Amino acid sequence: MTVPDGRPTAVRLVRSPSLSPTAEYAYAATVPAGMRLVFLAGSCPIDASGATVAPGDHAAQAAQCVANLRQALADAGARMRDVVSTRVLVASSRQADLVRAWEVVRDAFGEHDVPSTLLGVTVLGYDDQLVEVEAVAAVLDDTAA
Repeated sequence: MTVPDGRPTAVRLVRSPSLSPTAEYAYAATVPAGMRLVFLAGSCPIDASGATVAPGDHAAQAAQCVANLRQALADAGARMRDVVSTRVLVASSRQADLVRAWEVVRDAFGEHDVPSTLLGVTVLGYDDQLVEVEAVAAVLDDTAA
């Protein structure tokens, strides 16, 4: 499949007509054999100096996570459209906080609505951290082997 920037993508999103259409993501994703997989560490809401940004603000922290995710993908030779799945971790027991973080992550992917899991957790690794985003990507290029 080729995307608007002209570079092919290996990811094929799968939407099931048998499952609820209300989900804001594809239910599955596939990549052909031989693709280079990129497993990203959890993207955290930390800036270049290592400080946690926007303490107390789930949406702002999610935005920083997305910015850091984009950079990690670029450093690995991938883009957001190469992401196969995500896991969004939110340190909160309030569904509204989870939704606030999720909306930022979902919007960052646009039409590439990858399968995702949204979890409320009790605590994350950095001081004042409320959000973390994990991802797996697949890249169709000549370094796959």
